[in-house]
Amino acid sequence: MAVIPVELAGRAYDVRVEAGLLANVAAHCSPFLRKPRVPVITDENVAQHWREPVERSLAAAGHEVRWHVLPAGERAKSWAELARTVDWLLNEEVERGDHILALGGGVVGDLSGFAAAILKRGCGFIQLPTTLLAQVDSSVGGKTAINTSAGKNLVGAFHQPSLVLADLDALGTLPPREMRAGYAEVIKYGILGDAEFFDWCEANGPAAISGDKHLLEQAVARSVAAKARIVAQDERETTGARALLNLGHTFGHALEAQTGFSERLLHGEGVALGMALAARYSARRGFISRGDAARVSRAIAAAGLPTELSTLGLNCSGKELADHMLHDKKMDAGTLPFILLRSIGAAFLDRNVTLSDVAAFLDEELQRS
Repeated sequence: MAVIPVELAGRAYDVRVEAGLLANVAAHCSPFLRKPRVPVITDENVAQHWREPVERSLAAAGHEVRWHVLPAGERAKSWAELARTVDWLLNEEVERGDHILALGGGVVGDLSGFAAAILKRGCGFIQLPTTLLAQVDSSVGGKTAINTSAGKNLVGAFHQPSLVLADLDALGTLPPREMRAGYAEVIKYGILGDAEFFDWCEANGPAAISGDKHLLEQAVARSVAAKARIVAQDERETTGARALLNLGHTFGHALEAQTGFSERLLHGEGVALGMALAARYSARRGFISRGDAARVSRAIAAAGLPTELSTLGLNCSGKELADHMLHDKKMDAGTLPFILLRSIGAAFLDRNVTLSDVAAFLDEELQRS
């Protein structure tokens, strides 16, 4: 088992990566469970695969499991589902010293974590991520949020989990498209800060996506270790270090908004295309070579992920896409910092980007075939 500590002052916690963790979840979670009754939040899809083994493990340890099942998909990250979840937790008499178990992908983790953050001004929670994207990214670092009509993840809180259990067996239940989408967040760590890991992704990414457990453990553990280092430096995204984790997200979130936050473009697919766009925009600005930008796109495409706007069949202008960025959380005093590249493995925060130039760039990209 790989164990990666997330070192935060007074609130350090472990991320454990191994196959079989959910079937033995009680043994790992028992130090945090004060009462027989244990609240577990999941969604309709995850419940089909993991409700029974999780309940069996907890029941064998003497716990009564209480389930709250969300609708599957991004639509669950809403005011309505947050209210329904908080009301359920209050009815279950969850106290500040209790822990909620969040069993699912990024949507379940984000909503559960936000509910835990605001319930009685903050109770504990444990992340049990079941998707590759959640295991390498959203379950680690304490960002929790819901979506609003104005945009994605605009209402939320920083609230760290007490433990993260990344069970590699859970990845075996994912459709291939979900695996590919999660891999976008893996290769991101190589592109933004570790050229050697990018090389590893080029060589091993497709095999990892196909389910090679040894390679998956390496991919998850190395990604989590990279994120843990950055979170330890900049937990609340105040110094700029943590902002680098948003590589591809500014473009990606705009594309998600344009496609209605729907199944038409999964979050990881938006990030993948966003990273390809960020690389090409970096080349346009003269920061990296066009050859390096093309190499980034090739590595992303080799994993079966989109790298061209033309694949989305959008009927819009570059300005319409750029306008979505006005609601980006990183907007500061009317300007939007962009995460760009000086080289593969060296991302930086550029505060001198104008949205009019981004719009012109996106118009060019919309014409590419």
